[in-house]
Amino acid sequence: MERSRAGDVESFNALVETYQGQVYSFCLRMLASREEAEDAAQETFLSAYRHLAGFRGGSFRAWLLRIAANACTDELRRRRRRPRVSLDAPSNDSSAALEVPDQAESPEQRALRTELGRQIEAALMELPRDQRQAVILCDLHGLSYEEIGESTGSSLGTVKSRISRGRARLRELLVVQRELLRGNPRHSG
Repeated sequence: MERSRAGDVESFNALVETYQGQVYSFCLRMLASREEAEDAAQETFLSAYRHLAGFRGGSFRAWLLRIAANACTDELRRRRRRPRVSLDAPSNDSSAALEVPDQAESPEQRALRTELGRQIEAALMELPRDQRQAVILCDLHGLSYEEIGESTGSSLGTVKSRISRGRARLRELLVVQRELLRGNPRHSG
């Protein structure tokens, strides 16, 4: 980190390699679009590089994910101003083509796991942005409450509240989804 601050580009590249997966994953879950997540992740690292002097210590990962959250917020604002629909968009199951199937699971198990993943992703997108961000940082990226507070600029109590409310809302959304599936004769089992 100190070498990066001193202008050593190779040191910064090492930081990018270390954190690029986490930043992209965070952006993908916040935006639910691969292209927008790639753009937001790239913007995150460009912004981090430009503002290395502003890093005041603490958790570099939390600082970087805060920049990513800001990039995602900017993208969500742009999306609201200019909604778009791509005519070249692949089918709804575009992620399945990239996944390597687990040889230990049956096709039915894989289909159920994939459907559950879609339901969770859709439920995450229903959460308010601040709750979604806190839940993703905690449950998917493993940040501590303190790191999330540092990353979001929120107090510890606010972080705990957002996570608690976000998890409760996710639970509600997923239970409703399960009940809807039970009522559909096609999904009865």
